[in-house]
Amino acid sequence: MIYHIGDLVWAKMKGFSPWPGMISLPPEDLKKPKSNKTIHCVFFFGSENYAWIEEQNVKPYARFKEQFSKSNKFPSFKEGLAAIEKASQERKNEEKEKTEVEDEVSDKSRTIEEKSENKKETPKAKKRTSSVKSVKKESKTPNGGSTKKKARKENGRAESPDLPLSTIVGPATKKPSSSANSFLNRPNLMPVKPAGFSTLDIHKISDTLKDKKIEPSTLQFGFLGVGIMGSGIVKNLINSGHKVNVWNRSADKCKDFIDAGATQLLTPADVVSSSDVTFSCLSDPIVVKELVFGNCGVLQGISPGKKYVEMTSIDAETSQDLHEGITAKGGVYLEAQIQGNKAKAEEGSLVVLAAGDRGLFDECQSAFSAMGTSAFFLGEVGMATKLNLVLQLMMGVSMNALAEGFALADRAGLNHKDVLEVLELTQLASPLLVEKGKAIIDGNFPTAMALSHMQKDLKLALNLGDQLEQPLPVTAAANEVFKHTKRFGYADHDVSAIYLRARF
Repeated sequence: MIYHIGDLVWAKMKGFSPWPGMISLPPEDLKKPKSNKTIHCVFFFGSENYAWIEEQNVKPYARFKEQFSKSNKFPSFKEGLAAIEKASQERKNEEKEKTEVEDEVSDKSRTIEEKSENKKETPKAKKRTSSVKSVKKESKTPNGGSTKKKARKENGRAESPDLPLSTIVGPATKKPSSSANSFLNRPNLMPVKPAGFSTLDIHKISDTLKDKKIEPSTLQFGFLGVGIMGSGIVKNLINSGHKVNVWNRSADKCKDFIDAGATQLLTPADVVSSSDVTFSCLSDPIVVKELVFGNCGVLQGISPGKKYVEMTSIDAETSQDLHEGITAKGGVYLEAQIQGNKAKAEEGSLVVLAAGDRGLFDECQSAFSAMGTSAFFLGEVGMATKLNLVLQLMMGVSMNALAEGFALADRAGLNHKDVLEVLELTQLASPLLVEKGKAIIDGNFPTAMALSHMQKDLKLALNLGDQLEQPLPVTAAANEVFKHTKRFGYADHDVSAIYLRARF
């Protein structure tokens, strides 16, 4: 079977049932795997992801529609079916319009030819032609169209007049429908922004923050990284009256904070040198080290008395490296790990786990009050990062159990809403399981905590277990499931998207 860009298909990834998709141009960052087999880039409707699929796992949509359309009951699968049906219908409408245009052009072309021939004919020939034309005129189909025109429609295309083909139907290459075109020209790379992702309302003050009645510190605070968690934290720092300097790798993300009163600076070094205390909240240990030790990084702004607080979820070894680098230049270091999610960060109800310099911990109390409900000091550097990984391990394993439970319930014919309703009445009930259970039922997986961040924390917890020779077999299994789900393109979706791997 030969496939072309824009063809509607069923595509099957390993571990998944066949899914509605479309042969597509690959996004720029979707690397083509090395394979001796023929592979195609497929855009998946519903999940709106891209992947390279072997040709043997690709089937024409229309031919296998009845066979595959009932193989899955998941909400995003139903959304995918609706989207591909819409694309299919739009394509049929375009084909119909094109056929009508071809017929019209063909009729006009034939009329021009007949008129041209009539001019050259003798009167006798004209009479014969007129007679023939009158017969043709009487030969009508039941619906009022000419027999010849009906034949052309049945053949699916117009007869070729003496005009260039491109004049009638455009370029010879297959052209996808308007809806398909919009997918092919999609600027987002795989995966697209998770459904339900909302922009931050910087001016909205949560009830939690209002109730705290915080007396803001007179210190100038800096903040590096306004991502999923950092954006909510900075919002509450500003709304509680703190003076904040901000920096983010993508500078445009700082715009709303600037409008709300923050000051944007060009580099991490600029933020550190212009602030009394600088917080950092990034994605992983590698990014943190680049930020601190790299060009125009934190260390270049550190001078005696400057204070630095690392909030990124990292391992104890990385935290110790940061501590040594900053204190060697006369700075003061504190690790402050945060427990919570995107919603908790925006509400100002995170839990802060700190270790390092006790004096710095005390100086940050007003800031910690703005971002969270509790702040614990756990002693020397490394203690907070270790506790954070223990808690993340528990969360990752719990998410795996929830996903497998829902997957088994689905296979057994149980309704997910019934499962969740009963769960809420048992000892299993917890805010985490209820929240993620609802996300699984909705099937959108809006990012409260990115799946890739959870997998990173599980990996760090496993590394800690290796160092301490502590077996973690359940954590290792959970980590593999998260890795597999991430490989399918759900790295930036919520951790609840792990259900997709458990179910399919």
